[in-house]
Amino acid sequence: MDIHSLIRHSDSHWEIPREGSMRVPAYIFAHQGLVLEMDDQVKRQLVNVASLPGIVKAAMAMPDAHWGYGFPIGGVAAFDPDQGGIISVGGVGYDISCGVRTLLTGMKRPDIEPWLETVIDGLFKVVPSGVGSEGKIRLTERELDDVLVGGAHWAVARGYGIPEDLDHVEENGRIAGADPSCVSSTAKKRQHRQVGTLGSGNHYLEIQYVEEIFHEPSARALGIEEDDVVIAIHCGSRALGHQIGTDYIQILGKAARKYNIPIKERELVCAPINSPEGKRYYGAMACGVNCALANRQVICHLVRQVFHEILPRTKISTLYDISHNTCKIEEHEVDGENRRLYVHRKGATRAFGPGRTELPEEFRDAGQPVFIGGTMGTCSYIMIGRSSGEELAWGSACHGAGRAMSRRAALKKWKGKKVISELRHRGIIVRTGSYRGAAEEAPSAYKDVTSVVDSTDQAGLARKVALLRPMACIKG
Repeated sequence: MDIHSLIRHSDSHWEIPREGSMRVPAYIFAHQGLVLEMDDQVKRQLVNVASLPGIVKAAMAMPDAHWGYGFPIGGVAAFDPDQGGIISVGGVGYDISCGVRTLLTGMKRPDIEPWLETVIDGLFKVVPSGVGSEGKIRLTERELDDVLVGGAHWAVARGYGIPEDLDHVEENGRIAGADPSCVSSTAKKRQHRQVGTLGSGNHYLEIQYVEEIFHEPSARALGIEEDDVVIAIHCGSRALGHQIGTDYIQILGKAARKYNIPIKERELVCAPINSPEGKRYYGAMACGVNCALANRQVICHLVRQVFHEILPRTKISTLYDISHNTCKIEEHEVDGENRRLYVHRKGATRAFGPGRTELPEEFRDAGQPVFIGGTMGTCSYIMIGRSSGEELAWGSACHGAGRAMSRRAALKKWKGKKVISELRHRGIIVRTGSYRGAAEEAPSAYKDVTSVVDSTDQAGLARKVALLRPMACIKG
């Protein structure tokens, strides 16, 4: 991206000034090197988002931003329903509520090393992964409706987990406003055997250890120390979320024409929040969120079962579960007053600072945990939300390394079997049902996650707390 047309507010905060049809400026939170690496289409998409009705403050891109459908991945935008604000499929994405749940094990790295291969093989057997993967839970359409309303609560009520898990899940495990009648039968049929599965692409189940602590007070608040073994579950709403996106691209496309909303890119179709079409999409999207929360809850339960069979003294607890593909109704201060906004985060993680009542009591003084996934060959990070991030970007942060190369390009450059072999030589065990998937997810196909996290920290969006190294990984 050409930086000469940008206004520089700080080393990690840039502005695309308002011009033409833009209703607000656009912000990019990244250091210069990452901005230069960004495709020019990121700038074009931010300009398009900044031109939508009812947008507040700015269209925003996180440090891991890259081109997406409609909104850039790593995009954030808030809309005011009282000012004609819109809701957009492109601002959420097809993998609704894709997110990360991180589990504490109470184990240190030396405790698990002798058992690592046994554990990862056990997990690979019970947690289905890959394209079209299906689990043992079979649901009728009526039963699935209960999942779409109940979220993680549905799972715990049926024995998949413990009530304490729910205290450490965003929205306490269930978002309000879900309406199964807004979800097509096609979407429900595609999901009837996918609760409790990872899926494909960049989804993973990874055993990690804490290599380094950067901020001791935050680490203490989150209950993590160096050498702790943690488990990351990264997945979303599976086929149901994708079908909701597919269905509502058509519905909101007609709505955009009906309400005379100028659309510069097909995937940016939208409807006024308060319109019948906008309300229906929100009801369906909320179902997708609850489906994802239930999915990660069931996988959490399966992980517990495997660990308890192999290492019976292990006590696995949920650190936190947070999504990065959502539209949330949140209160934020705008021009000195609290306003109810619809905050779209696509490939961006909610990162509330201290004091927010939405957070569990034990995190309320410190801030919200934020999980930044890297690659199976590099590292991941735990960050924590800051008040300054709420002022800058509605309490938002990056979500991962961000792709530097398309999946097609990665397939041309790497062979999955070789990628897995090279990682094994470095002491990282990988299990996958698809060599193709391993090639697409080759570590070098992604940006430098450390650079992304450092930019997020320097911009004041979230504070860097801990670095996590992979030990074993199941890839979708």
